Amino acid sequence: MVAPGILLVDKPGGLTSHDVVARTRKALGTRKVGHAGTLDPMATGLLVLGVEGATRLLTYVVGADKTYSATIRLGEATSTDDAEGEIVRAADAAVMAEVTTAQIRDGITALTGDISQVPSTVSAIKVAGRRAYELVRAGEQVELKARTVTVSRFDVRDERRGSSHIDLDVVVDCSSGTYIRALARDLGDALGIGGHLTALRRTRIGPFDVADAVDLDSLAAAAPLTPATAAAAILQPLVVTEDDARALRHGKRLGDQAFRLDGALAAAIAPDGALVGIVEKRGGDLKSVMNMPEAGR
Repeated sequence: MVAPGILLVDKPGGLTSHDVVARTRKALGTRKVGHAGTLDPMATGLLVLGVEGATRLLTYVVGADKTYSATIRLGEATSTDDAEGEIVRAADAAVMAEVTTAQIRDGITALTGDISQVPSTVSAIKVAGRRAYELVRAGEQVELKARTVTVSRFDVRDERRGSSHIDLDVVVDCSSGTYIRALARDLGDALGIGGHLTALRRTRIGPFDVADAVDLDSLAAAAPLTPATAAAAILQPLVVTEDDARALRHGKRLGDQAFRLDGALAAAIAPDGALVGIVEKRGGDLKSVMNMPEAGR
């Protein structure tokens, strides 16, 4: 039997997130594999996978902040806001020559902090039960609503100028639900020259870093994080007694223990190191909102 756990995988370009899940299922010999947070085929980097019972933890990973490294090309707008789409608008070389580094920095500053962002129409957001990108590919018009996201860091690491474009290598820290393609599009629009994404790599999801991830060729030999280790990285770890662990597994509350939580949730860990589940405050008590199978560690 495959042990439950959280597996960090470095996705290569050209594959969908589902492709990576399929390969992981084959390599580990189990159907019970899921992922937290899709990456486009063009993108590379960190995918957080849940294996067996640890798939229950993925819901607590999805909403974590993320870090991306990316390359934005200013001077060209595309139909998909990235390099996979067709160029729909290109700025004149004379116009590009007048764009200053200071103007670019001002545009980036305006896209930092809490911002209102309209996702790309080729995103996986559902519209009337169907993915937006499916509707676009079917030739339908798609209008997505703006949403508030947080960009806590938007740093330019390098600026390279050609005769008809400007390439920016950037690093972005952002809240879940932020579209880096949309940042590229909106920066280009603000400068009046268009923009799109030519490269994207996710390097962090919450406490998990791509430096600790395995590649696809190493899946079979990979050692996933135990549910307890992963949950304690995501949430406050809370060691409980064996009696309390038994009570939580049977749906009972832990009376007058809510004071032990710093936030709303915690990872309850039994004395033997097994993850009991995720607990939350209920008045002055603690109650389990997700239990792990008892074999899970």
